[in-house]
Amino acid sequence: MNTIRTQPLTAEAFAPFGDVLDTAGAPDRLINQGLCGRYHDRARLDFGPGGRAGISLFRAEPRALPYRLDMVERHPEGSQAFLPMTEHPFLVIAAPDENGAPGAPLAFLTAPGQGINLHRGIWHGVLTPLRAPGLFAVVDRIGDTPNLQEHWFPAPFTVIA
Repeated sequence: MNTIRTQPLTAEAFAPFGDVLDTAGAPDRLINQGLCGRYHDRARLDFGPGGRAGISLFRAEPRALPYRLDMVERHPEGSQAFLPMTEHPFLVIAAPDENGAPGAPLAFLTAPGQGINLHRGIWHGVLTPLRAPGLFAVVDRIGDTPNLQEHWFPAPFTVIA
C-alpha cells in the first residue's frame, strides 16, 4: 500500500488544484464603518456553460488518520468550494491530471478557518472532516449535464499525519 503524508494547506502548495479560502494577511478593504475586513474575490468560481452557482449544505461523517484512499473524483463542468461551518480542520486530497487519469495524490490538512475552492476538472478526494460535526457550505455548479467522474485506484493509498 502506498503512503501519503499530509502537509499543511498553503496557497502556494494548493495553487495547481484551486484556491485556499482564508483571512491570511490584511483585508483588501474595510467595510461596515471600518468594523469588518473584506477579503475580496478569493476564489476562481467556474460553473461552465449552462450551469449556475448553487449553495448546498453537506453534513459528512468524520474520518480519522490514517485514512484509506481508494477513489478520487472530479467535476468537469464546474468548480467546487468547501466552506467549513466549524473551526475544525479537515483533510483535502488532490491529484494532478495525467492524460485523463489522476496522477500521484497529495494530502493537505487545513488550519482552523480555512476553506478551499477546487478548480474545474481537478481530481480530488471526497469530503473528509476529521471531527464532528462535518458541516460545510458548498458552492458548486447546478445544471442538467453530468458533472461527476470517479477513478478507483488499483491499490489504495494510506494517508498519514
